[in-house]
Amino acid sequence: MSSTLLLALMFVGFITIYKLGRSRSLALATNVGGARYLNSLPFYYGMITVLWAAIPALILLGLWYAFDDAVIQAIVVQHLPAEIREAGNTEIGLVLNKVRLIIDNQFLGEPPEYMTVAAAEINKLTTLSSNLLAALIFLLMSVSASVGYFRIHPQMKARLFVENWFKLALLICSMIAIFTTLGIVLSVLLESIKFFRSVPITEFLFGLEWSPQNAMRADQVVGSSSFGAIPLFAGTLLIAFISMLIAVPVGLMSAIYLADYAPTKVRSTVKPLLEILAGIPTVVYGFFAALTVAPMIRDLAIGMGLDNYMTVTSESALAVGLIMGVMIVPFVSSLSDDVINAVPQSLRDGALALGATKSEVVKQVVIPAALPGIVGGFLLAVSRAIGETMIVVMAAGLAANLTANPLDAVTTVTVQIVTLLTGDQEFDSPKTLAAFALGLMLFVVTLALNYIALHVVKKYREQYE
Repeated sequence: MSSTLLLALMFVGFITIYKLGRSRSLALATNVGGARYLNSLPFYYGMITVLWAAIPALILLGLWYAFDDAVIQAIVVQHLPAEIREAGNTEIGLVLNKVRLIIDNQFLGEPPEYMTVAAAEINKLTTLSSNLLAALIFLLMSVSASVGYFRIHPQMKARLFVENWFKLALLICSMIAIFTTLGIVLSVLLESIKFFRSVPITEFLFGLEWSPQNAMRADQVVGSSSFGAIPLFAGTLLIAFISMLIAVPVGLMSAIYLADYAPTKVRSTVKPLLEILAGIPTVVYGFFAALTVAPMIRDLAIGMGLDNYMTVTSESALAVGLIMGVMIVPFVSSLSDDVINAVPQSLRDGALALGATKSEVVKQVVIPAALPGIVGGFLLAVSRAIGETMIVVMAAGLAANLTANPLDAVTTVTVQIVTLLTGDQEFDSPKTLAAFALGLMLFVVTLALNYIALHVVKKYREQYE
């Protein structure tokens, strides 16, 4: 039985169990004067019956899926030839990968007989495992649901039981999010520490040349390497600054117009069209920047004679910043529009009643009152600009140039992270570990931006609430 079919049947079983539990509570209620004499609503009696059936079944399902593959592989390995089992885990892993290719009908050529036998054994054990799991799941559901069904009585505090379990489920979800974040931070931090053991942190933070070359294989010739990240930080900030020059004014002004000036028909037309920009894939923006905007900017700069005074290339930070700014406009506009619309109408009416004009109301009442949310939108826009990769790869290049010239090619931290982790790399070399150090720096910068934004939000929220 496939996993999808099993989950679908379990869902149908839970619905049936819910109806049975609810019906039993209503039947018992007739003996005590009606449903109003039950301790909880009939809904909770149905849910408590479902919980009695679902919790053991889901625990069994999770444990089974966690250990199923490992058990099947251990059984199959015992039937492999002795020379393969004695060769070590690496050889066993390669053989099992080939066996999986046979199962998926993707193996090229004629496989050895022992692999064919192993593939048949895995298929047989997988089928047996899925059928046994389905039988155990439904048996456990039936037994546990029966226990819950017969435990129902009119004075049972079903609501408290159900709500406590839902609180526990919400707590578990919150803890998963927290531990996932901690796991990400610790993994990046530990790998960064390995990097800083071989490369001084001062060289990384203050070095002016970025040329990592140490992640080649042992049989390749290695070259000199430099891990100064200043060019990457400069390129990231330059592109983010240019994009913010486009996204912030255009997005904020669009939000103000749509919220306070635009007629209803104009707003209902313009706002969806503006938000369509958010649904365009970044690779499309990258193609547009690389094929249209960047050559146009280069030709325009050459036509103005700027190539006599500065470097003008076909891949430039200006092209990336302009296109990225257009891409980010919907984020700033949508968030700012929602925040501006959330400002109480009474503030506007009060200012108008005192003789303020429409523009004065917007400048002196609406914008200050909505400033916390607007700052949040700006923060999201900056984070999006710093984290963008595809447009930079396609239109700004990979050259780590330390320059303030927007017409020159630059690269960013995220692009270098992708480059460092792509291809034939050794994960214990300084070059590859440098990607984790760059990721750690991005985390620190984002944390600092959040800290500053929270202080700004707190200050103005206290002032206008």
